[in-house]
Amino acid sequence: MGHLVFHDPLWLLALLALPLLYWLRGRRKVPVLLVPFAAAWYRPSLASVSRWPVALALTGLALLIVALARPQRIEDKREVRTQGYDLMLAIDLSGSMLAEDYERDGDRVNRLQAIKPVIQAFINERPSDRIGIVVFSGKAYTLAPLTFDHDWLARQTERLRIGLIEDGTAIGDGLGVALTRLEQAQRESGGRRQGAFVVLLTDGANNRGALTPPQAAEIAKARGIPVYTIGAGRDGIVPFPVFDEQGNKIGMRRLLSDLDESALRDIATTTGGRYFRAADQDTITAAFNAIDQAKKIEFQAKSYLVTTELFHWPAAPGLVALILGAVFARPPLRKEATA
Repeated sequence: MGHLVFHDPLWLLALLALPLLYWLRGRRKVPVLLVPFAAAWYRPSLASVSRWPVALALTGLALLIVALARPQRIEDKREVRTQGYDLMLAIDLSGSMLAEDYERDGDRVNRLQAIKPVIQAFINERPSDRIGIVVFSGKAYTLAPLTFDHDWLARQTERLRIGLIEDGTAIGDGLGVALTRLEQAQRESGGRRQGAFVVLLTDGANNRGALTPPQAAEIAKARGIPVYTIGAGRDGIVPFPVFDEQGNKIGMRRLLSDLDESALRDIATTTGGRYFRAADQDTITAAFNAIDQAKKIEFQAKSYLVTTELFHWPAAPGLVALILGAVFARPPLRKEATA
């Protein structure tokens, strides 16, 4: 919705002169020239018997004056203040996330399948948060930058698949990329990022990448960004699916879980975050809910002021009216007398 305004409203004062012009025209004296036999030449013109030329001229002038005042439609300008977080989710997509040590409705599910609904709920229930996603395995990539578009973000989360990235567990690189995505000078104070958090979710020990977890933690600490770490999966021997060359599940085997809880605790302690062990879905949910206790940052969202020019609407018919008035005011052409 919008409202109508005039960019140059002083032009509208010229409308007051139109009644004066009409009055003066009615009082003007008609000069008389005595010409012999002039009565024989007289022919009443269209202008002498009709008021249409005057009406059209006045209407055209009025419309052109309105056009000169530049009518515009302006959308409402609003300022909305909300509070929320800047959050990057760093999610492990290594092959070990296929371990089926979670249950849902009595059926075994792998670690990623157990975590995705909790992530979806986290996104859907926090409309005031700007959330982004980094995924890592042997390497780390940005799946989604910080955004308020949570519908789009949920669709990106649904695309998460194990095997999208070469295998491995580059925890340090995953955290490093997430920290890079939180670099925004306008939300820094004294070199420290305000209202930003990282949630790092993994089920293994760091074995790839250029950045070690302690190095990434020191960077987060220097920037004032707390990191909440979540260790997914159970301890000990866990069931792991076996697939054929076509990707079909053909059996199960048992492997030892290699979660490095000590490293995840150190990251959380160094950065001022917390560590959670997500042995079941309840503890996963509890980990994400704990973020609500952190400090919030205030965002100020301003809508753009959209202006639409409307001067052409009165200008076009105004010109047409003036032209028609001039045409109707011309006396009809007299035919030459023939001998």
